[in-house]
Amino acid sequence: LVDYLKGLDRRRAPGISDSELQLATVLTPDADPVASKGMLDVLRQFVTDTNAVHFAAAQPMQPSAHTQYSKSMLRAHRKWILHVWQLEGPADTWQAQLERHLAAEPVFAVLSGLAGTNWAPVQAFCEKAELPCLFPNVEAPPRAEHEYYTTYFSQGVLLEANLMAEAIKASAATKPGLRIRQVYRAGGVGESAARALEEALAGQNVTTVSEILPPRGAIDRAQKSPAPSEVVVLWLRSDDIVALTASPPPPDTVIYLSGLMGDLERAPLPPAWRSSTRIALPVDLPERRRVRVDFAMGWFALRRIPIVAPRIQADTYLACGLLSEALNHSADVAVRDYLLEKFEDMIERRVLTGYYPRLSLAPGQRFASKGGYLVRFAGPAGNAVVAEGGWTVP
Repeated sequence: LVDYLKGLDRRRAPGISDSELQLATVLTPDADPVASKGMLDVLRQFVTDTNAVHFAAAQPMQPSAHTQYSKSMLRAHRKWILHVWQLEGPADTWQAQLERHLAAEPVFAVLSGLAGTNWAPVQAFCEKAELPCLFPNVEAPPRAEHEYYTTYFSQGVLLEANLMAEAIKASAATKPGLRIRQVYRAGGVGESAARALEEALAGQNVTTVSEILPPRGAIDRAQKSPAPSEVVVLWLRSDDIVALTASPPPPDTVIYLSGLMGDLERAPLPPAWRSSTRIALPVDLPERRRVRVDFAMGWFALRRIPIVAPRIQADTYLACGLLSEALNHSADVAVRDYLLEKFEDMIERRVLTGYYPRLSLAPGQRFASKGGYLVRFAGPAGNAVVAEGGWTVP
């Protein structure tokens, strides 16, 4: 412990003073513009609300016998300042862009953010700069086995792939030589998910083939009709799901659908496909998360924030709340590593966890929600779903 303390940098971390806390959020060039605006609306309003509170002047730190751990809850009350770092051009130029942003606007942490298909350069930059990157909205996060400074709510579509793989392995045990056909758009997050599923099924007695669609444009309905006795995995967005053929799949065909890409339980599946389709949900079931999510939705309504990307906006609000709580319980220690340690310590006791049933972080764990469900629609219409088993951590 003594050696660790001697090795700490005694200089104050950039982006924080006795009166201000500088934060950044990052948008990649291919981030959805509608979701980007929705996320920024939440971030800016949370910053405004935080700065609108009139705090009393900070008092000298004194231990209190009335607190559980006999530590002071007194702290410096800082004004939050948010910078938006909009990246441009190809991914191999992002590192230099981020370095310029950080030099011009030194920040204490990156809060939330939004990616299209690639977040790896941003994660690598934050690790190199030892800059906390807190819960960006990324559907296909890069691998984070050895990273420290970047935290995510979940592995997104990569978690969905592992949930599907568990079910497919069980089927393959009774159906040797099972054929799996994955359908996805070239260059999208579905491509990353398809690779993850192939890796998860490596060594199994299955055959995996891919139907790669062009990056954009209309899709021929006929090419979406499944073949008999195969598993079809659809890594498709809602507008592509709508284009599925109206004819029912063969009765012995099993279909898996990405929940994140298809809008969760609101996926616009044709009625004829519903009974054969299982949706991967890397979030809690709708009826179980309703109260937790409604808390955020009520906050949006009171502040007249348009709800254009519900899950992304709710996750952004959750990230803001977690940062606020961590800072409030940091006993005025303005150290980046300590901030991350506070997340590890307190996040599992969080009651309002939005779309997720539980959250936890630890050294070596940077995905706070680690499981999900496979669900099916309860009927030919509506958004009611039924879980095909319990919460699963693959």
